[in-house]
Amino acid sequence: MPHTYLIGEIGQNHNGSVDIAKLLIDKAAQPVKDDLFNMVLKPWDAVKLTKRDLAEELSASAMAKPYDSPHSFGRTYGEHRQKLELNDEKHFELYQYAKDKGLDFVETLCAIGCLSMLKLFTPDRLKVASRDLTNLPLLNAMAETKIPLVISTGMGGVKEIDDGLEVITKHHNQVTILHCLSQYPSEYKNINLKSIHYLKERYDGFEIGYSDHSIGIAIPMAAVAMGATTIEKHITLDRTMKGTDQAGSLAPDGMRRMVRDIRNLEMALGEMKKERSEAVVSAKVKLERSIATKRDMKKGEVISEADVHLLSPGDGFQWAHKGMVFGKTLNQDVPADEVIYESMIE
Repeated sequence: MPHTYLIGEIGQNHNGSVDIAKLLIDKAAQPVKDDLFNMVLKPWDAVKLTKRDLAEELSASAMAKPYDSPHSFGRTYGEHRQKLELNDEKHFELYQYAKDKGLDFVETLCAIGCLSMLKLFTPDRLKVASRDLTNLPLLNAMAETKIPLVISTGMGGVKEIDDGLEVITKHHNQVTILHCLSQYPSEYKNINLKSIHYLKERYDGFEIGYSDHSIGIAIPMAAVAMGATTIEKHITLDRTMKGTDQAGSLAPDGMRRMVRDIRNLEMALGEMKKERSEAVVSAKVKLERSIATKRDMKKGEVISEADVHLLSPGDGFQWAHKGMVFGKTLNQDVPADEVIYESMIE
């Protein structure tokens, strides 16, 4: 059975609070139950945070620009960004918290300076944001760590992917390429999920996944059905919370439903074959058709096609086996509309 690596992207939906981040980790670690079949399903595999180095973030004028928005945490954009940043020690605290909960910990690093956190801990994977796909010095620095990389391609095409892989693969080949659309929220007409098939064919030696910014869970489900082996999705405690990513994220019920449906889909995908499942045996016996008498028939009569029709249950002779019935003699009386069994024929 395939397994989809599910990354719950906290990003900066913690709003600068370690406690909110811990609550999101708690939600991601909760087992998911399918009540219909009484199964406990594997929860999210990982949570992901984002780390920026504000000295390498925006131009001085952009950082000083007034930021008048309902989602603003500061008077200027620089102050806003500063409020949302957690220092290396707090990232380490959240790393330990997630690992204690059985989750992997993924970090999006937006600048070479952010690699300072690796002095404290080693994330399970490092993520390259779409905007940094062309930031080749950053890709090189991240690849030098030998930590498996996830690269998002929402702002690039094959040229940018090829350039990035050329840099990364000088150090290692542990790369997951995520199809993505960097439109928030993503309009369905722009998503082009068939890119997943294209990427799987073109980059055969790499894992291919999907980072979703659409509303709901339908598109990630479709991506898994098309072969995505990693799904990344923003998560939040409440979609009405302050913050630009909150409204497009999954709240706890959406988190549960997406995990439930993807884990069930993994079981449903099956194999490249078509055979009757043992699970349908009881339904087959109950519902399929068998050769049955059309009229009252007496012992010693020879059965002809004119004497029969097809009725359920399906535990008698199927029409494909009519040669085992037609021309045979009954060894007992059989009323009309009864299935003819092997024991009734001489």
